[in-house]
Amino acid sequence: MSETQEIVADRGGGSGRKPQTNLVQGTSAAGARALGAQLIAFYFRAPVKAFFRLRVDYMHVPRAINPRVQANERWSLKQSTPGLLFHAVKHHGWKFIPNQVLPPLVANASIGTILYTSYLQVLGSLHQPSSQPTRRVYPPPPFSAAFQAGSAAGAIQSLVAAPLDALVVRFRVNDMLEGKYTSMWQYGKHKLHEIGLRGVFSGYTLSFLKESLGYGLFFGSFEYVKQQAYFSYLTWYYGRRRRKNHAEHVTIRPHYALEPAFLLLAGFSASFTQQVVQHPLAKIQDVHYGRLESLDYASKMQHTSALRGYAHGYEKTFAQCKKQAARVGGWSKWLYKGFALNTLRQVPSTAAGLIVFELVRRRFGDAAEAVAIEYENSTILLS
Repeated sequence: MSETQEIVADRGGGSGRKPQTNLVQGTSAAGARALGAQLIAFYFRAPVKAFFRLRVDYMHVPRAINPRVQANERWSLKQSTPGLLFHAVKHHGWKFIPNQVLPPLVANASIGTILYTSYLQVLGSLHQPSSQPTRRVYPPPPFSAAFQAGSAAGAIQSLVAAPLDALVVRFRVNDMLEGKYTSMWQYGKHKLHEIGLRGVFSGYTLSFLKESLGYGLFFGSFEYVKQQAYFSYLTWYYGRRRRKNHAEHVTIRPHYALEPAFLLLAGFSASFTQQVVQHPLAKIQDVHYGRLESLDYASKMQHTSALRGYAHGYEKTFAQCKKQAARVGGWSKWLYKGFALNTLRQVPSTAAGLIVFELVRRRFGDAAEAVAIEYENSTILLS
């Protein structure tokens, strides 16, 4: 922002943002992101996890027990999410929903809520105006504050989600189909007891780096484009127009479509920058988790402990990744293979979640006077 820009409206005092308000906003954003992923999956007629990397694919078991999916038949409404659930309930009763579908849904929503709520809390502590329950934060938080808050939120999320990630890696749908476990609840309890704390946090370093750096860029880019870039554009565009006309001092209200356009652009930017970090780290993480799964299976068959294999896991993972990278012509080609398509698929649901996140944040904010940006011979009013 230019040094000539200043806020002339009284932002008022008020207490910090209430924790329950942050919780509502975080839950709404997490839910919208998951819903957006489902809509995209229905539109493209493909499994949801191909378009949005949910922690747990709650349609995994319904697809596995559906004969049309297993026969790889041509897609129809019977293979949509409602169709798969209808088939599952018809053949396995209503208990199928709370036993097999509800646990992953609750897990995904909880992790998302923790992420967004943590971000708001940390951002408020780093940038005082963001802690105020106002509809518009001005002056906006700098990129550094949003990045730090996003990194902290990603780190918190990675810690809370570690048990869930460990369960996902070791999940075998055949165990459910053969009746070894009657529900996801029972599976989670038994598997966590079996692998112990060491098994839960094996590979956590990769998860920590991926989530912390990824969400630092995610929220940092979102806040920067949504606010700093938007305000800078307003002063440039309207300031240029006033200079051309050489008119007297006037008050300007920006076109109503400008801010939504920047909000959408902010969502796209956040998704792209996040994927720059998370896509290559996810490639390495998939290899590492695959090795952990093999170690667990081998130790179970041989009745030995997998702890020794965990201790040297990263060394062997690196060697395996190096071999795969060499086959395709180098690290960059291997790490970023599929980057464009994966990012393109993820952008809509991510943008939708961030837009709802911002709208809910404003909905629960206190009404205040408009923000006025003074620039040369113009006053730009932002409601």
